[in-house]
Amino acid sequence: MKTTHNQEIKEFIKEHSQLFWYTPEEKKEQISLDLLFETILNYGNLNDSLQLIKMIGTEKSLRILQRAEGRKKMNYYPEIYNFFTLYLSRNAQRNTK
Repeated sequence: MKTTHNQEIKEFIKEHSQLFWYTPEEKKEQISLDLLFETILNYGNLNDSLQLIKMIGTEKSLRILQRAEGRKKMNYYPEIYNFFTLYLSRNAQRNTK
């Protein structure tokens, strides 16, 4: 399945391509949003994470994290998962009021 991203996400991937060293250059723009989110949260800095959340939205970011919870192998660092689950849950509630 081929993933297509908007130009903003493609530029973001290009700017952070060193984090995807294991992915062939020609396939980096096709990585899934889940993998992009997981990699940036785990290995990027806080500004990178917040920038990505702003690009894809709080609600969608929270759904990505919640989908990961049920996976047999959780690839998020526990402290990263906990922090961003709390952060996104709190901000998602603010956005619905």
